[in-house]
Amino acid sequence: MKRIIAAAILMAASSGAALAGGTHAGGHGDEAAMPIGNPGEAGQAKRTVNISMSEKDDGTMLFQPAVLKVKKGETVRLKFVNKGQIDHEFVMDVHDGIMEHKALMEKFPEMEHADPNSIRLAPGARGEIIWTFANAGEFGFACLVPGHYDSGMKGDITVAN
Repeated sequence: MKRIIAAAILMAASSGAALAGGTHAGGHGDEAAMPIGNPGEAGQAKRTVNISMSEKDDGTMLFQPAVLKVKKGETVRLKFVNKGQIDHEFVMDVHDGIMEHKALMEKFPEMEHADPNSIRLAPGARGEIIWTFANAGEFGFACLVPGHYDSGMKGDITVAN
């Protein structure tokens, strides 16, 4: 079974899906080159945004808040808490990047993250991302655990000049 999984990963990597260090880095390569920005320094964060992850009894899943507004060049501390009963993750990127990452997660749902623009949390867990938003524009975030995005677990980031 392990050989089949290894072969599938090798095939995906050789067919254009970027995998780095056994994780799905999504082809970001040099993280500073991401359109949404790059990891920030804790001392530069002047603002903290608290974000909760959860699911409802009706099956919908959500982030609260589901809309983030930041300024170009701003460094923000994003603090997360998973208030749900199952694992959730937060991945921020351009819309196309999120959709590519979603497709990869659907093929390989057990892959682990090593991307600074994402975090995965078990129920009750807390975590943070410190991020500098480098470019103005419209971006997004989502939980890409299979089925979660389709259950409503997504949001928008507007980076203003």
